[in-house]
Amino acid sequence: MGRRRAAHLLRRTSYRFTKAKVDEMAGQTAAKALESLLLLHPLKAEQPIYKDNSTEPARTWVLPAPGKWLPSDPPTVPQDFVLRRYVLTWWTNEAFLDPGIGHKMSMFFHQYMITTASTGPSAGFFDYLSLLRWGALGNFKKLATKIIRDNIMLRYLNNNTNTKNNPNENFAREYFELLTIGKGPQVGPGDYTNYTEDDIVQASKVLTGMRNRYDRIIIDSETGIPQGGTYDNATQFKNQHDTTNKKFSEKFQNTTITGAQTPATLWQEIDQFVTMIFKQPETARNLCRRLYRHFVGDKITEEIEKDIIVPLSTLLVNSNFEIKPVLAKLLQSQHFFDADDSSNKDEIVGGIIKSPLELLYQSMSFFNVEPKDILLDPLANYNFYNRPVLQLIFGQAGFPLFFAPDVAGYPGYHQSPDFTHQWFNSSSIIARYKLGEMLLTGRNTLNGPNGGLIGIKLDIVQWTKTSKFFSDPADSYILVKELLEYMLPEAVDSNRFDYFYKSIFLDNLPPNDWTYEWQAYLTSGNATEVRIPLERLVKSIMYSPEYQTF
Repeated sequence: MGRRRAAHLLRRTSYRFTKAKVDEMAGQTAAKALESLLLLHPLKAEQPIYKDNSTEPARTWVLPAPGKWLPSDPPTVPQDFVLRRYVLTWWTNEAFLDPGIGHKMSMFFHQYMITTASTGPSAGFFDYLSLLRWGALGNFKKLATKIIRDNIMLRYLNNNTNTKNNPNENFAREYFELLTIGKGPQVGPGDYTNYTEDDIVQASKVLTGMRNRYDRIIIDSETGIPQGGTYDNATQFKNQHDTTNKKFSEKFQNTTITGAQTPATLWQEIDQFVTMIFKQPETARNLCRRLYRHFVGDKITEEIEKDIIVPLSTLLVNSNFEIKPVLAKLLQSQHFFDADDSSNKDEIVGGIIKSPLELLYQSMSFFNVEPKDILLDPLANYNFYNRPVLQLIFGQAGFPLFFAPDVAGYPGYHQSPDFTHQWFNSSSIIARYKLGEMLLTGRNTLNGPNGGLIGIKLDIVQWTKTSKFFSDPADSYILVKELLEYMLPEAVDSNRFDYFYKSIFLDNLPPNDWTYEWQAYLTSGNATEVRIPLERLVKSIMYSPEYQTF
């Protein structure tokens, strides 16, 4: 692939971006590189770890289901809203450590099948995240089926109040519009391109009586994850579930779904419902468009629809809705690398604005800045991710992770026509541009220059000396050139290079000055004179528009 394509592929597929991985992939074909990227790599910790400021030992509580404190009940149990934060920090830590696409695909499906961490108990949200991981590189139809019984989703979309005598259409509506086929333009009163209001009514009947259960005692035999949507007895089923047949419109070829008459046959009714939706070509195309926007770009022209989306959706259907073949096809295509036309203007490489996740994690991994190990110091690990990352860096950058503002998810992922430009606004831009300063000082400079410690710090002088990143750190030209080659998605022109090299790094002084200062530092150990230009350069690159994209 070469360095440029390898870096592009790694940035788009993993939150973890390192020079070593780019160099390794540069000597591989895209197909070979994807063998390791399209994997669910092992987790560092299989579940969240609770550790407070007391002398009590670190403990777990969500595995094995139904979940209790392990290895024994503690003398005090924190309130569940406290434990919820440990679930969130566990996921964010695992996302940072993940060398493959697994957590990026989990985030893709979280946006696709949105819910919030405040909807139910901490163990239930862990189950939801586990289900997204299970389906991240698996079968889309299976995931779309199993999400119907997810405890958090059932409550988030109000299906716990959906019974035959008290119907609630919310889950049915969002299942059509957001989770599977998509609405399409309205073509008449109560009539959309892909379904009708009457179809929503019928779908809500299919889902009647299915409610969350937080005892976590019903385990899906295929996933090993607790699920809801079950009934305690036949009487409860008869009282809550609409057992009549459900007839859908011509949008679904006037399909009639046979109503389940017993709890044992309910899953057959659900399977008929999902199969009916997945028989429609638009369901596969909707997924492929969203994959395209997530990994390639937000502009889908008629040509892209015809040449990219439709063939990918055909592959998805022919692969029985397995996701990995579609990703492999898309991510090694000439189109993905913007090499399928004669235009000199690059529209794909560097064409997406980084979310706060990519911006922070790819910066940390590039400079080898690691938080404390969750297994060795779970409290320090939690303290870093809970406030500095989730509340400050993500929260103030307009990305309240796992607390999306509405059922459509995070605007940067879905809001047309701006899409990723939504990450930039007057309230979020400061958090993005403070990131370099925060890494270099190790402090929360969002609240002023003397903000509290955040738990990580980049010593740029030590990194320059020991990381073996530069072929010759004493040569100012080579240092700036090599840093720009890896930090920016595309090569800069001569004027832009001179800006970073002469104006920023050298401060318009002769190149020999840097060589002298670097050699003096190696001799004396006094880093003062070399730290200033290095920090100035890193901050300038991270402030640049180019660095904000990937």
